[in-house]
Amino acid sequence: MAMLVSSWSKDVYSLPETYVFPPDQRAGDLIPLACNNPIIDLNKAVDNHGRSETIQQILKAGREFGFFQVINHGTSQTLMNEAMEVLKEFFDMPAEVKERVFKVDSSKKCRLYTSTLNYDTEEVHFWRDNLTHPCHPLEDCLQLWPENPPRYREVLGKYSVEVSKLVLRILDLICEGLGLENGYFADELSQVQLLSVNQYPRCPDPSLAMGMHRHCDPNVVTILKQGDIDGLQVFKDGQWISVEPLPNAFVVIIGCQLQIISNDKLKSAEHRVVTNSEVDRTTIGYFIIPSYECFVEPAKNLIDDCNPPIYKASQYKEFLGTYAEKIGEYEAVMECYKLQ
Repeated sequence: MAMLVSSWSKDVYSLPETYVFPPDQRAGDLIPLACNNPIIDLNKAVDNHGRSETIQQILKAGREFGFFQVINHGTSQTLMNEAMEVLKEFFDMPAEVKERVFKVDSSKKCRLYTSTLNYDTEEVHFWRDNLTHPCHPLEDCLQLWPENPPRYREVLGKYSVEVSKLVLRILDLICEGLGLENGYFADELSQVQLLSVNQYPRCPDPSLAMGMHRHCDPNVVTILKQGDIDGLQVFKDGQWISVEPLPNAFVVIIGCQLQIISNDKLKSAEHRVVTNSEVDRTTIGYFIIPSYECFVEPAKNLIDDCNPPIYKASQYKEFLGTYAEKIGEYEAVMECYKLQ
């Protein structure tokens, strides 16, 4: 556990060689484009007219950007702040305290590690630590979670319940917009729900390091609380754009399975994470994931003679194998599942 970057990085003034990425994989010194990030006000979806308008905005953002931010979503600002505070407390704990509870072991449901689970075989490491654990059903998961800080289970339990409700509400709006039956994403398509917390410590040379490489998310959808610090970037029209941090907003990222189900009416967002030299950055991701045995294919309601299926049906566990083999590279992964 001593290798957690958050445990030793404060004493480092130059970037270790094992964290220096090749030039073609770095963010470099280029400033990404600022753009009008799509922002969805969920409070407007309370009446029929506003709901229809909100749904169209979501579909447009999902098609053109692969992500959008939601505001006025109903999740308590106090709860969001408390969750972020507790997680910062967690990563500030001494390494030996964390080591007593967690091991770097991919077979464990609650995992704490640095860079990726493939740390020992990586040629270069990401400047991040990650804590991941299941959240659904909550009563079956709580005993797997950290016991420290003392508020962890209480606060993150409440947070997980509220965020799960929110993301499933957003999926219901997408269902309505696509013409799918209500609850299409219930059961198998959302059977696995994970909390994934990333800690990106301040970095001595952000131009050489990466928090996370360019990738797509293999799941159905990701909802991210990114705090108030820049770092998330999305690839659009051949250029990187910054996802501007908005107070109390969530970023919703379309995953590969949602692209397949929508038959390309929605697109998965390629994204990456850059570091900074000024402050630590903590983000809270919540993943909606199919069961590993689930077969995923374009929704039958979206297929007709004029709109043939673009993707073949496949088990999610097979897709994950391909995703790992292609290291999350968007075009390479999706090409493997296209019908010829």
